[in-house]
Amino acid sequence: MKVCGRDIKLQGRLIRIAAPELDSYESLDNPEAVLDGLRKTRVRIDLFTFMQSVSETSPKYPYPMEWDNLAVLPVSTFDNWWNNQIRSFPRNRARQAAKRGVTLHEVPFDDALVRGIAGIYNESDVRQGKANVHFGKDIRTVHREEATFLDRSIFIGAFLGGELIGFVKLVTDENQTQANLMNIMAMIKHRDKAPTNALIAESVRSCATRGIRHLVYQNFTYGNKRPDSLTNFKEVNGFQRVDLPRYYVPLTLIGRAALRLRLHHKLVDLLPESVATRLRELRSAWYNRNSASPSVAS
Repeated sequence: MKVCGRDIKLQGRLIRIAAPELDSYESLDNPEAVLDGLRKTRVRIDLFTFMQSVSETSPKYPYPMEWDNLAVLPVSTFDNWWNNQIRSFPRNRARQAAKRGVTLHEVPFDDALVRGIAGIYNESDVRQGKANVHFGKDIRTVHREEATFLDRSIFIGAFLGGELIGFVKLVTDENQTQANLMNIMAMIKHRDKAPTNALIAESVRSCATRGIRHLVYQNFTYGNKRPDSLTNFKEVNGFQRVDLPRYYVPLTLIGRAALRLRLHHKLVDLLPESVATRLRELRSAWYNRNSASPSVAS
């Protein structure tokens, strides 16, 4: 739904939580106007949440607040990133991609790109030890989902012999001060060619060319989850943890109770870290054992 010209997404059944569609992608300039608009809708909304932008790290609103974080890469020039902001390992991996025939360039959003993305999505039903939520999507679904925010999207493809083996979708904010990695994925069977490292490098190049000052790769850490291989991947590629205020504004009695009892968080985030880690390990083992893709399960 739209409120004050903003796309708003709504999640949850028992506790209905609303947030900007591009939450964590761009700042909310006038939250009070959006809150007034939400109160006037006929849809039940218990909580509204939003974050401040990466350039505003100190709380500036009087609403209930918790700390959240993003993985942020400051961008000046590609050469500065390549020579000063990353370690030797991702540099060598990006070079490895080129040596093994991987080429990268920005691509238009068209049927060829959609077919290529669908092929990547449907390569395996398991990724990183959990169910691949994109597996099984048809061309029409992929087209609809990837066609969001096209006026501010940048698509970059990694190709091997004309075949799309990886892609990035970058979405910029309205002022083109930051770009966000909305989606990045590459084929598992070609991971020896390091397409993901090459895609990060090309994303930095695209941002530097446009004068975009920050590249954001979702969260640096999630809830009480311990740093893992994805966290390490972000860190060695120059991304830094930036803590930012996240606000939760209750709009109903249910919202106030949920906020007080911390029910607005996922259950796994309320568990002790050791228990949550063990559950993730069991989940990963189960998915890998039952995967329809032998290369992933091995």
